[in-house]
Amino acid sequence: MGNAKELFSQMPEKDSASFNVMIDGYVKSGDMGSAQSLFDSSGDMGSAQSLFDSVPERNVVSWTSMIDGYCNNGDVDSARLLFDVMPERNLFTWNAMIGGCCQNNQPHEALKLFHELQMGTSFEPDNVSIVSVLPAIADLGALDLGDWIHQFVRRKKLNRLTKVCTALVDMYAKCGEITKARRIFDEMSEKETATWNALINGLAVNGRAKEGLEVFLEMKDKGFKPDEITMLGILSACNHGGLVEEGKRWFRSMVEYGLTPRIEHYGCMVDLLGRAGRLEEAEKLIESMPFEANGIILSSFLFACGYAKDVTRAERVTNKAIKMEPWNDGNYIMLRNLYATERRWRDVEEIKGLMRRKGAKKEAGCSVIEVDSRIWEFVAGDKVHPQWEGDHETESQIGPMK
Repeated sequence: MGNAKELFSQMPEKDSASFNVMIDGYVKSGDMGSAQSLFDSSGDMGSAQSLFDSVPERNVVSWTSMIDGYCNNGDVDSARLLFDVMPERNLFTWNAMIGGCCQNNQPHEALKLFHELQMGTSFEPDNVSIVSVLPAIADLGALDLGDWIHQFVRRKKLNRLTKVCTALVDMYAKCGEITKARRIFDEMSEKETATWNALINGLAVNGRAKEGLEVFLEMKDKGFKPDEITMLGILSACNHGGLVEEGKRWFRSMVEYGLTPRIEHYGCMVDLLGRAGRLEEAEKLIESMPFEANGIILSSFLFACGYAKDVTRAERVTNKAIKMEPWNDGNYIMLRNLYATERRWRDVEEIKGLMRRKGAKKEAGCSVIEVDSRIWEFVAGDKVHPQWEGDHETESQIGPMK
């Protein structure tokens, strides 16, 4: 199978027959984990589950492979069902489940699992565990837990690993601790493109746009080639700093690095132009895109139209936005408020009726706070927490770490 795998990896084109031969070989040689992993790489989890169910003896590798497959396909619920019933788990299984929750926007679940791993098992988190859980900490702004992770990394001497330090830079930057992020960055003996990206993006979103651009120039001087994420960070820095002409120049320069602007890059430029009041230029850019504008771009441009009190343009954009996202209450509210400013009360009422007909509802705002290393999520009027009469805080908690 070693020789077969080497030959298979060298094939310029693979069809279902070549995959079937390799899978059959792994099954006959008893390596169900590799067979499952290879099968999961067509992305057909229904067939993968059927194959898994037909295996008479499953080991932790095949279970983990299924969990990883479901997570990669966005089905965290199915992954969690398997995780909960599997007879034994190893650290790879925990890491797959934690990482899967993070990549599918379930940061609370990721932190709960990490806490379980720490307090309820004999396994000790490794570098993969740390890199997997840090995005959840960043999403929730759980700075106390982030500091605990950082101390753990130092104790276990994991701070020598580039990917771990890069994740710490990203976490601290997203939690608003850009000074700590910069300190870790400066102490790193080896950096990769992702490390530079984390700092550039962090500086941008923390209002230090010019410093972010300076780091970008330093990155180039050090011989690192920027990628799509780098350029998104640069455009974000220009956006936060109101640097319109500089943003346009860097956007045009992407082709010099062999990069094709994605919709996120166009979105950043539309936002930059819109915030600067250059609505006609922003609209022309939207029309020139090689793909259809998404809801984020249209909502961003609509906000700019509202800020500039350009009712005609706002009406035109709203019609497009509502067709794309009829449930998005923000688009209706922006135009409704604009009508109200102009004292067009009949139009205000029409927008309200349109919202009801389209089923658009204003989402309740949610806040997350951290108290004594515990994360609390709450909304206005929530009564879930036992102490709601005293502090009105609610919902899920992540306990302290070992």
